Amino acid sequence: MSTTLSALSLLCLAAAPAGPPRLLRALPVGGTGGWDYLTLDPEAGRLYVPRSTRVAVLDLDGAPAGEIAGTEGVHGVALARDLNLGFASNGRANTITVFRLSPLERVEDVPATGENPDAIVYDPATRRVFSLNGRGRNATVLDPETRKVVGTIPLGGKPEFATVDGAGHLFVNIEDTAELVRVDTRKMAVEGRWPLAPLEDPTGMAIDVAQRRLFVVGGNRLMAVVDAATGRVLSTLPIGAGADGAAFDPGTGRAYSSNGDGTLTVVRREGAGGYAVEAQVATKAGARTLALDPRTHLVYLPTARFGPAPAPSPQQPRPRPPVVPGSFEILVVGPAP
Repeated sequence: MSTTLSALSLLCLAAAPAGPPRLLRALPVGGTGGWDYLTLDPEAGRLYVPRSTRVAVLDLDGAPAGEIAGTEGVHGVALARDLNLGFASNGRANTITVFRLSPLERVEDVPATGENPDAIVYDPATRRVFSLNGRGRNATVLDPETRKVVGTIPLGGKPEFATVDGAGHLFVNIEDTAELVRVDTRKMAVEGRWPLAPLEDPTGMAIDVAQRRLFVVGGNRLMAVVDAATGRVLSTLPIGAGADGAAFDPGTGRAYSSNGDGTLTVVRREGAGGYAVEAQVATKAGARTLALDPRTHLVYLPTARFGPAPAPSPQQPRPRPPVVPGSFEILVVGPAP
């Protein structure tokens, strides 16, 4: 960590609001389609929302700002502002859509090297894009400037989510083995693999770059605080059920877990390396992913209203309840004004 980065982090921490977060408002969006990982561009003031067959682009008040169509089964969006490019992972099409940020326009579809591209990450240290392919159990490495695949990394399990530290390391949650994998993004190779026990079914992950801490959330209602250098689980904290997203705010020192049960768990750094649950903010059922704006310290969570779940069947033993048409919205959580 550089001295400049450390000083900037401390300055942001001192200037950040200290009050506990709460639900501030809901942004009505409507439209059709499901959703998955939300991506926020604080510089442009935009939200990128995967909606099944397209990426809806909104401003931070929820108003439409554009759309990238033809992204079948889209899960996530990665942004490379230094290249004026974005990337969408299309799980059903098994492709990565490359698009320009300004003007907002589609460039090309690149075939992934594994089935079901899910999470997707841009690594500024290498200027490479990493698509985490769920059924492929690997990662596709894309050179965004040439739009050519430059490598495939076997991961030894089903990748769920990933993040980078900006120094040449990619961290990947392996859902079916409950492990954390660290990838050298320059060598495009796995360099570490660690168990996350007692956490099970890891989903969302966030990173505190300055403190080199990872925050991993799992299906057994735990958040694990992990040393990014050694992979050691330092502590675990209780969270809500159905967690699928995590975020860290360097300006407040808070980590967040978005839980499908209708809660947002807020964790705060305390003392010399300790962490504690600060609050359980009531959100709405289904708000299981999130994006954080580090400038305003606001958290955005997509959800909708749901109808009654259909009866179980041999084909669908645990059917999901249908979304009420037109009810999609984005919740905004932040410090009380």
